[in-house]
Amino acid sequence: MTDTAIATAETNASGTIRHDWTHQEVTELFELPFDELVFRAATVHRQHHRAGEVQLSRLLSIKTGGCAEDCGYCSQSSNNPTGLKAEKLMAVEQVLAEAAAAKAAGSQRFCMGAAWRNPKDRDMDSIVAMVEGVKAMGLESCMTLGMLSGEQADQLAAAGLDYYNHNIDTSPEYYDKVITTRSYQDRLDTLDQVRRAGISVCCGGIVGMGEQTTDRAGLVLALATMNPHPESVPVNELVPVRGTPLGDMLMDIPDLMIDPIEFVRTIAVARITMPQSMVRLSAGREAMSDSTQALCFLAGANSIFTGDMLLTTANPGDNKDAALFAKLGLRPLTGPEPMRSQR
Repeated sequence: MTDTAIATAETNASGTIRHDWTHQEVTELFELPFDELVFRAATVHRQHHRAGEVQLSRLLSIKTGGCAEDCGYCSQSSNNPTGLKAEKLMAVEQVLAEAAAAKAAGSQRFCMGAAWRNPKDRDMDSIVAMVEGVKAMGLESCMTLGMLSGEQADQLAAAGLDYYNHNIDTSPEYYDKVITTRSYQDRLDTLDQVRRAGISVCCGGIVGMGEQTTDRAGLVLALATMNPHPESVPVNELVPVRGTPLGDMLMDIPDLMIDPIEFVRTIAVARITMPQSMVRLSAGREAMSDSTQALCFLAGANSIFTGDMLLTTANPGDNKDAALFAKLGLRPLTGPEPMRSQR
């Protein structure tokens, strides 16, 4: 980097809440020397969050497989021959039993995901009952159901849903290499419906899909220029599944897999550009070393999914996570952090 670029990056790493980031500024953050980038991200993190505390969330697939979308990374797409069997929507009682077990294991947020392009109106009564039941347990609730109509968003809000997850996946420029059945604007339109209904937004993306640094910068830019920023920002590393186009590509050409240091850079830049968001270290932890995860926490990640499974891929499990937390001196988030305006 030039001295001018470093000076610009220093100004942008001050922890100020901004929504006017440029691609050049985000790229300059990615290009900082690694130790400098992580130091600045850690500094910003401590300006806005309690150090050493990590939110524990649990993710459950409440309707698995059979999705009509053609997402190139997804084992649940009916377009991808992964051998995953399509299942019906889980019964409300079964979902609430899973939520109770998650709470007993220490989770603060319970996230429910359905492999749909969009929910059918006939399913909304069950979905609403799930949200209400999770809320009654004292857990934060999150749903990811695909695209939403305005009426469906209002139903979820009335049920008390805290968060709606709808990832933008990647940069606008790389998006058509990942999915063709849903446009980038479709995703933004759903996020607008969620915001209008008064539900907090959980929105992030996936890295390690063969994209370049400029696309990772574009992903962070798209998130960091949202106003307000997503309250939760999951950063996923692609878990390659045989039978998916992107999974096959990475398995056949392992050199395309993202380097761990580049993954940590993405976490750090997300933290700097979205200081108040919960940055979740999401899919991919099963294959990550303790050292890589430690660097992610140092760089500002402060949320993880617990348990043995995510939606359809493996997760480290509670025992491994407890051992990692003990090794690093991390603590589960003890309560909601003070709300601050995104000025």
